[in-house]
Amino acid sequence: MTNATPLRRTLTALAATTLLAGGLLLGQTAAAPSAEAAGKTTTCHVEDMRKQSRDLRAKAAKLKRLGATTEARRVLAQADALDRRIQNCIDADNDAAKPFPR
Repeated sequence: MTNATPLRRTLTALAATTLLAGGLLLGQTAAAPSAEAAGKTTTCHVEDMRKQSRDLRAKAAKLKRLGATTEARRVLAQADALDRRIQNCIDADNDAAKPFPR
């Protein structure tokens, strides 16, 4: 009985890993609910979200003045994420208003 060469072992392990990863991705895709199936509509209250963003930025500035820079960065990241959501809502409204989207 001969031992497998290192290249053969490596290729076998790589093939097995690829098959497992592909199976996991396929399983997650099949099990995940689609956005159409959910039937939910998202409502954006832009003014309320902007107020939350302003409040978070004020809180971050206060934390930074007090010397809690790590917490200030975390709160500032939350405000940035909220600003991105606001921009996504505005972009979605603008795209929906066009009669012939690109």
